[in-house]
Amino acid sequence: MQIGIPREIKPLEGRVALNPEACGDLVQAGHRVYVEQNAGRLSGYSDDLYAAAGVTITRDAAETYGRAQLLIKVKEPVAGDLALLQSDHRLFCYLHLAANPALASQLQAIGLTAVGFETVETDNRALPLLAPMSDIAGRLATQIGSNLLQQPAGGKGLLLGGLPGAERGRVVIIGAGNAGGNAAAMAAAMGAEVTVFDRNRERLVAMRSLGNNVTGLYPYRDAVRHAVTGADLLIGAVLKIGDRSPHIVTRQMVAAMAVGSVIVDISVDQGGCIETTRPTTYENPTYIEEGVLHFAVTNMPGAVPRSASQALSAALLPYVHQITRADWKTSLPLARGINIEAGHIVHPALKESLA
Repeated sequence: MQIGIPREIKPLEGRVALNPEACGDLVQAGHRVYVEQNAGRLSGYSDDLYAAAGVTITRDAAETYGRAQLLIKVKEPVAGDLALLQSDHRLFCYLHLAANPALASQLQAIGLTAVGFETVETDNRALPLLAPMSDIAGRLATQIGSNLLQQPAGGKGLLLGGLPGAERGRVVIIGAGNAGGNAAAMAAAMGAEVTVFDRNRERLVAMRSLGNNVTGLYPYRDAVRHAVTGADLLIGAVLKIGDRSPHIVTRQMVAAMAVGSVIVDISVDQGGCIETTRPTTYENPTYIEEGVLHFAVTNMPGAVPRSASQALSAALLPYVHQITRADWKTSLPLARGINIEAGHIVHPALKESLA
């Protein structure tokens, strides 16, 4: 199969879908791999490394898309990508279409088949292609939130972990999956007082095991409101597979937070689980709403492209081998990941969300 890997053009997005080692594995399997010039540069992978793996380096996006049958990207296509996609392309990338109905309509109009990394789902409901980026986003959420709490960044001037003679910061996390769990682990290690909400008892047990400074609670509305009101750092990490994230935290709850508090909503890719969330980029990552500093960048792992590309490539390669086969839809995780097929929305949760 002809496989194309374009350079990402979303603002300050440095990730690449597959590293040279993974591309070399595909070449050895008999595929032709085309990587756009400088696609891996910000992740630390030169064109020479790709060429040494047997990859063909293309001059630009037009050549990459023109040669490929299968397009493997990191982020959803934007204007420059959409102009080059064709009906016979198979697109494999993060899509998050429930929060972007305009993009869903554009992909439908092109008539292609699109498989979302975030909806590739195993029999036990694991999300193997979303998990590594969720791990990174969760860790970054705490790191970034801690920095934003500093007064020069616009926060209330709080050291998240506290110190002798000064109180610890209070972190509230909505959701204890991969993203929320990693955020909690980082916050606990920094010494903050951490409260994590989730409906799954096993996840709450895992959160409590992080340390005596972590409390796991069921998200009763009053309990969430009480915790959010006292939070120094609020992290949203709610996911509904293929669907928009529900608003767990209302604007009224945000308005009750102290001025200079910080919100990091990892769920922003799926619309956000906090009512005051709106998408931002790393060019302009923050805004103030109800006196609270918000960070809602839609490609958080793009800040660490080297680490992110390595983790994504390792998770992705087995599924790339599968999706290149004529019978690829017999792979149930990939079949569940199909968002759009020949221009029709087929993912049940997405179809319901966009109805």
